[in-house]
Amino acid sequence: MTTLSSVNFAETDTESLSGFEGRVAVFVTPEGTLDPAGRRVNRLTRGALKRMTEDEGWSKLKPGEMRTLDWPAGMAAQALDVVCLPRRAGMAEVRKAGAALGKAKGDAAMLVMAGPVRHAAELTMGLVLRAYAFTAHKTEEAKTPGDVTVMSSKPDDLQQTAAPRLAVARGVYLTRDLVNEPANHLTTQEFARRIEGLKELGVKVTVLDEAEMEKLGMNLLLSVGHGSDSPSKVAVMEWSGGEKGAAPLALVGKGVVFDTGGISIKPAQGMEDMTMDMGGAGVVTGVMHTLAARKARANVVGLVGLVENMPSGRATRPGDVVTSMKGDTVEIINTDAEGRLVLADVLWYAQETYQPAAIVDLATLTGAIIIGLGHENAGVFANDDQFCAAFLKAAEAEGEGAWRMPLGEAYDKQLKSRIADIKNVGGRPAGSITAAQFLQRFVREGCPWIHLDIAGVALTGEETALAPKGATGWGVRALDRLVAERFEAG
Repeated sequence: MTTLSSVNFAETDTESLSGFEGRVAVFVTPEGTLDPAGRRVNRLTRGALKRMTEDEGWSKLKPGEMRTLDWPAGMAAQALDVVCLPRRAGMAEVRKAGAALGKAKGDAAMLVMAGPVRHAAELTMGLVLRAYAFTAHKTEEAKTPGDVTVMSSKPDDLQQTAAPRLAVARGVYLTRDLVNEPANHLTTQEFARRIEGLKELGVKVTVLDEAEMEKLGMNLLLSVGHGSDSPSKVAVMEWSGGEKGAAPLALVGKGVVFDTGGISIKPAQGMEDMTMDMGGAGVVTGVMHTLAARKARANVVGLVGLVENMPSGRATRPGDVVTSMKGDTVEIINTDAEGRLVLADVLWYAQETYQPAAIVDLATLTGAIIIGLGHENAGVFANDDQFCAAFLKAAEAEGEGAWRMPLGEAYDKQLKSRIADIKNVGGRPAGSITAAQFLQRFVREGCPWIHLDIAGVALTGEETALAPKGATGWGVRALDRLVAERFEAG
């Protein structure tokens, strides 16, 4: 996994500012007010900091934005990062400030004078999240990222507060690494192997092979992988940190490690991005890592279907009829609508095996959700208003865009089949909604369920507030907060 910068917490020592050789960060209010660290830096630089903050351009900066002075005179530092931050800045502004530092950090060590900052744990999280870089396949010599030292008046308290946030960051890093990996490196077998690495954190991991899935009747999932030489698998991750015997929250993820579309093959342009079609499984894995790393007091089970959708003489054809684990028959109209087939069997297996208190599934499921919501929001579909509201609240608190979409029986007519119980697609109109309607058929009545279509947010072509271009790790933070606020024991 991509290595996080080591984060150390220390008591404020302004005397250390002169000799630190990496990057030094100080915080100044929009009005130009300096704290003790700022005043010390101003003396060392013979007034350069004050002149910077008295310049007309300083007043135009938004909270969380910064200016940099390279090789400041009077200091050993290679750069002085001056962050504009109000005294009573909110959590989002503080994270933005941390992200600005993380983007600038590079491989250098960094000294952050966080004395005046409220929500300094969020500052640390924002810094670490934005400092991520996926370099696993770069041939240049890998550099170990320099340490981050955060100074405050109460470093022990800050370290304790920051620990669970850094656990979340590690989960986000894992998700980003999985989504960024090329398909020739992240095969179904390799994905399962990486999941088994969670055993070191106390997660119970079980991997079902094709013979076991065939015995269970998981024919929809198996049909997706028929055309590939990579064996299909279901990986199950159990974290039992809550009350013994209490029903778990189930997280279900689509893990299509590469999607050609199968016989209904995709256009060549952009197909290289289909390495990210396992984004839902990546998020589930990252959340399970986070929960175990911070020892969450909750029972959560993560289940991911790992397949590769390829065309071959053994591949499923349009027009084939396949029987699901539930027993419903499905007419395959389009083999490129494969994610819902994977999820349907895993959803049913999760309910049969674990009788969960609630279910959240995640999938890079439809292009239609990108047409509707772009890359700013994931589509949220739910059968339970309270459960949905709790998730939307968690997503908003974490700054992860999410927008509720409708469900309704009227859409089911688009999925009616002449020769089977249901079709796997309902045509172009309301494409993301009919996909959710298909999945809802495999959720038992009375089980609270949320479906998250993350096709537009799992991987982006532009950097986001807390991530560089590429995989975002969207959902790890929101789901961790949902678990903390709704499912953890008091």
